[in-house]
Amino acid sequence: MTMDISDDSIIGQIVAKNYATAAIFNNYQIDFYCNGNKSIKTACIEHHISLSTLIQELRTVLSVPLTENNVPDYNAWRLDMLAHYIEKKHHHYILEQAPRLHRHLNKITEIHGNKHPELMVIKRLFTLVIEELFLHMKKEEVMLFPYIRKMASAKDEGGRPPQPLFGDIGFPIEVMMAEHEQEGETFEKIASLSRHYQAPEDACNTYKLTYATLKDFEEDLHLHIHLENNILFPKALSLAERLKNNS
Repeated sequence: MTMDISDDSIIGQIVAKNYATAAIFNNYQIDFYCNGNKSIKTACIEHHISLSTLIQELRTVLSVPLTENNVPDYNAWRLDMLAHYIEKKHHHYILEQAPRLHRHLNKITEIHGNKHPELMVIKRLFTLVIEELFLHMKKEEVMLFPYIRKMASAKDEGGRPPQPLFGDIGFPIEVMMAEHEQEGETFEKIASLSRHYQAPEDACNTYKLTYATLKDFEEDLHLHIHLENNILFPKALSLAERLKNNS
């Protein structure tokens, strides 16, 4: 069944239904991951984009089945499965790539920093965002994700999960989403400083590789944040409410 698109359709919900639409929003530099709660109409006004053109492009993509686009149907996954996937794929990706990027940024800043002073700022911002991400992921892995798994089990068993130490689940989710916004803004600064990861003409191979890896890192982070903000967290809040009402 094809999703109907209108002026009031919410960006994050569209991408949640079919991640292939993310490419369209990226082309127009529309933030679907941290600020996906906006309508298409609002985004078009803010970015000076033709509403009819954007809707037509989205309808074209949405007319193709997910299986043909080779895009996972994240929205259909169980909450516990999605939380596990985020942790094992996206958290692991950050832990694996961050040290490598640090080494490369240190190297190219040392060699090219005098001629390209923006590298020092990029390195500082990357160090900052990685420190924030490591703490952020630890909070999810120790507190939030385990409780989401307990809620999924309670739903299966017809019971209720134990009361978490953090109180209402809405509190940690609100904190995580605020941190997502900070992390997204930091990477927007990195993208701008690097001319959206376009290495200069005098760049060495390590310079080019570093920018290409930073671009991949940002794209993975966008999907990571999208899966949480637009699918995992809303569904976790909804499930928590249902379990509370069924008690």
